[in-house]
Amino acid sequence: MRRTVIQADLLSGLTRQQSNIVVLSNSIAQDPPDWTLFQHSVLCHVQLPRTRTHERRYEKSSGQSSLLIEAGALWTGSEWVQQPLPYGIKPRIAFMHIISEAIRTQSPRVDVGRSARSFMKDLGLDLNGRSYAEFRRQIAALSACRMTIGFGNTTIEAKPVEEFNTWDGLNSQNETSVQLDPGVIQLSSKFFATLMDHAVPLDPRAISGLQHSSLALDIYTWLAQRICRVDTKRGDDIPWARLKEQFGQDYKNRHSFKRDFLKSLLAVQAVYPAAHLEAGRSCLTLFPSSPPIAKTMVSMTGSLGRILKQLPALGN
Repeated sequence: MRRTVIQADLLSGLTRQQSNIVVLSNSIAQDPPDWTLFQHSVLCHVQLPRTRTHERRYEKSSGQSSLLIEAGALWTGSEWVQQPLPYGIKPRIAFMHIISEAIRTQSPRVDVGRSARSFMKDLGLDLNGRSYAEFRRQIAALSACRMTIGFGNTTIEAKPVEEFNTWDGLNSQNETSVQLDPGVIQLSSKFFATLMDHAVPLDPRAISGLQHSSLALDIYTWLAQRICRVDTKRGDDIPWARLKEQFGQDYKNRHSFKRDFLKSLLAVQAVYPAAHLEAGRSCLTLFPSSPPIAKTMVSMTGSLGRILKQLPALGN
């Protein structure tokens, strides 16, 4: 395995976040990953909300793909508690881990540790009180929500999590005990079936480098399933208006969306060097490119938790 030493002076003046992306970019350009992460292809194209919403229903469509998410409720042992819609970085990272473990083990039943803290540790998340409480809320929201997935002429009603049996005192801010048996999240049979046919391999180092931004993660996962399907040398032109419809629901005007999109795109290009694209005044042009993980390199063996432990603390 080839190694390249990056001189310290090249990293001077950069933020910790920028330095991390530079180092990871070098690693990605030089060597294949030791492990592989996965995401559902529809969730690569139409993603979870990026910011908090008080709505109970969220709909996002792009082309022939559509995602409808409805907030649900969880039973605490004494009452049903309504959960919000999941949003932000934490459920994105956690869901990738759950999906990847399901694919690796070829089973919809995923071990998520004996406590929320142990699961957070496996994901490399900050264990401070605020992050811990937010993580529990987001996992609860993700487990309770109902998803309806549409692609082509197919509609699949698939609550992604069929069983959420884990972490005593789900609504408590502090865990006072640890379960004797590992916690379990079991994906529904419908979601698992579609996942086995529509999983997109991702480079875990890229996910690590982009963990600061939901928008950057969304652009990366979208490119991972989209750009490798471009088959004309002249490329595919995607107007900024269409990109705003897909990624910019939180923006009032196209100018501010384009500014933030291009900023995030720079980070994405650093950790996805095989992606060939050009940002113009009226559109983004995608050229034929290799996927981030070559099919021959996709590995379903090993502990994904070991890679995810390398992730620094995540924000929302």
